Amino acid sequence: MKTLASCTAHSTAPPASFFAKWVDHASWNEWSPDCEWVRVDGDVVQGAHGVLKPTSGPKVKFEITTLRPDREYTDTSSLPGASLVFRHLATERDGGTDLAVSVTMSGPLTFFWSRIMGRGFAESAPADLARLVDIVERSSV
Repeated sequence: MKTLASCTAHSTAPPASFFAKWVDHASWNEWSPDCEWVRVDGDVVQGAHGVLKPTSGPKVKFEITTLRPDREYTDTSSLPGASLVFRHLATERDGGTDLAVSVTMSGPLTFFWSRIMGRGFAESAPADLARLVDIVERSSV
């Protein structure tokens, strides 16, 4: 497994506010401008499948692989020869939330895909998390 990006933040907002944004796929482009749109087939539950359209690039199918209310949202996208995992964690601390985001890849073609996509995630993951914190904190006021 190769880590393409990892970042953390702290917020005064509660974990439930972040989880609500993670499961609201229609809002992803507000805090992740590299994302044109995201759709999930049916209810947002662990095992649900969806499609994400990056602003530059083809549509990508994904599965919600871990869904723990107010704690974790993880999805996995399948690429030819590799799996791309986005993990979002929220932990309550000191009346606020510690947030952690990681983007990892595994599979026989990880070396290939990580050369193409790795730098983009290393730059976008911290910026997306900062935007999400800002949006959530402004809406909590």
